[in-house]
Parts: sequence; C-alpha cells; structure tokens
Amino acid sequence: MKPAVILLVDDNRMDIELVLLAMAGLEVTYNVQTAHSGYEALDYLFGRSKFANRNQFPLPDIILLDLKMPGLDGYEVLHRIKTTPGLKRLPVIIFTSSQEDRDRANCYDSGANSYVVKPLLLEELQTIMKQIETYWLDLNVGPPKMS
Repeated sequence: MKPAVILLVDDNRMDIELVLLAMAGLEVTYNVQTAHSGYEALDYLFGRSKFANRNQFPLPDIILLDLKMPGLDGYEVLHRIKTTPGLKRLPVIIFTSSQEDRDRANCYDSGANSYVVKPLLLEELQTIMKQIETYWLDLNVGPPKMS
C-alpha cells in the first residue's frame, strides 16, 4: 500500500522544517509534498508546471494549509479547492498561527475541515502531528474519490 500523501503549504521554510521534523518521529512514513506559496499549491493541485507528473506529485490525502502567505493567501487557496469539483472533497486542515475568531469563522464558512493553531514548541507540534495522523489518516473514513 502506498503511503498517504500530505501536501504542506506554508511560505515559512522554518515552519516547514519543523513539521517535517515532527513527522519524522511518527511510526509511519508519509509522502510529504511541500508548496511554498498559494500559487505553488494550486499548481500542485491542478497538476501544472513542474507538478504535471501525477505519478511523482499525486493528489494529496490531506492538505495542511497556512493562512497568512504573501500573494495568494490560504483563504483564496481554500476557496479554490472547495469550489473545484475534482478537489473539493480533499480534507483541508488550516494550520496557522492565527487564533482570531474571525479567521476561524471564515475558514469554516469556506469549507475547511479542521483548524489547528501552530504550537510554539517542537514537542507540542509532534503531539499535534500524531493526532492528525491518528484521526485523519487512520480513523477518518473520507468521502469517495471524485472521478
């Protein structure tokens, strides 16, 4: 069985490295793909540009999406995902430093499946990544894939 694919979308390279470090401690190995901007995330999801090879860049099983990115932000990426027939069923976990009620409300109103505030400590991040793994990749029975 192929490992689950996680698309991590974040403009902060340090945050990406911390998530990858936290995931390295999990019992299961995942195919973690990264996008460093909203534009790159959409290129990946639509199979454009350097992401055209679906064998190398398969659609993700879950998306970890930062909100506050320059250019095309996480809100717009979320909107595009949830309004595109071939993508709208993909689980999107907002993974942000924002604790604002308004941000949470906007994300859920736009179809986010979950909202997680980035922790400050690596140990907390490891706990969160384990919980994401347990729920989203082990327990959750997602919708059927769209054709």
